[in-house]
Amino acid sequence: MGTQSIRTYRYYLVAATILMVSLGCALGSLSGGEPLAPTPGPTPTPVVVVATAAPLSQADLAALDVEDRLISNLYERVGPSVVHITARVITLDFFWGPMPSEGTGSGFVLDQKGHIVTNYHVVEGAESVTVILADGTEVPAQIVGVDPPNDLAVIKIDVSPDKLVPVELGDSSTLRVGQRAIAIGNPFGLDRTLTTGVISALGRPLQTSKDTVIYNVIQTDAAINPGNSGGPLLNSRGQVIGVNTAIRQNAEGIGFAVPVDTVKRVVPELIARGRYPHPWLGVLGYSLTPELARALDLPSDSGILVARIYRGSPAQQAGVRGASHEVIVGNRRLLAGGDILIAVNDHPINNWDDLLEYLEENTRVGQEITLTVLRDGEKLTLTVTLAEQP
Repeated sequence: MGTQSIRTYRYYLVAATILMVSLGCALGSLSGGEPLAPTPGPTPTPVVVVATAAPLSQADLAALDVEDRLISNLYERVGPSVVHITARVITLDFFWGPMPSEGTGSGFVLDQKGHIVTNYHVVEGAESVTVILADGTEVPAQIVGVDPPNDLAVIKIDVSPDKLVPVELGDSSTLRVGQRAIAIGNPFGLDRTLTTGVISALGRPLQTSKDTVIYNVIQTDAAINPGNSGGPLLNSRGQVIGVNTAIRQNAEGIGFAVPVDTVKRVVPELIARGRYPHPWLGVLGYSLTPELARALDLPSDSGILVARIYRGSPAQQAGVRGASHEVIVGNRRLLAGGDILIAVNDHPINNWDDLLEYLEENTRVGQEITLTVLRDGEKLTLTVTLAEQP
């Protein structure tokens, strides 16, 4: 046998021996011998790709610093203008008699005479009102005037003018959706809490009771909670753009503020006479729909079908005509035959809400306006001098 053959023979002999030993161990394991534990191998490390953002430039960092300083400086300027209001109310209980209770809200200093603006519902029915200023001074306040339809009130405190930091009023007519909105108030008694957000919508009607609507309300997602009522909603300049008034229950980030243009219209009257004189036309009627117009064979499918005229009202004095007869439409008994009001000062009136909103937002008591009506198929123009709502 040659040298190469001997080497090959030895290689196969060693391999066969190893194989037999391995088989023997495996058979022993299968026959009840001690099983062999596999040698643990290294666990492969998963490959994770991390997306890293480019580091902020010095210009970006400076811009962030400016944003932070903007809010902080605004709070330092306007925070002292915001007050904490406590209203004490006495209610009568059938069993226990008079029962005192307290409610809290917010307000903001209007001038150095001590006038403070808040919501009507914050001081509604109050036997006494107390104001806590930013420096902790606690003083009694008097209710100067209230306007329930717009949920506004003015109260007054008697303190040294140097303790009062009046706000600056902005202009709500120039607001745009997406602008910054900042609220400062006392949610749940946490004095002068600041929250930020944006203007979410404009021109919302806010139904505050069965018969009361506040028009052109600002919607915001800046956090508003119980206790914020009456506090200011601000723009990024620190100007008041609204009065925080309400939130949508069971929702997040849906709050409402009375626009500052309403404040500027109503508050001077509250200070001067204790109430706001709402303009009044003196008519009752139905909002027309295409279905109702077809049923009554009317020449217009929008507008207000005048049903009744109040005696001595501006509408009666101007010659507006009410219903002449009754009709039954479906299961409704309606008064028909009156004028159809389609415009005020050439502004189209499509329904009852349009009329109420236009009169509230654009007219004043004693103002002369023109009504456009349809009567017996003809268009007429009537001149009316508005009176104060009874």
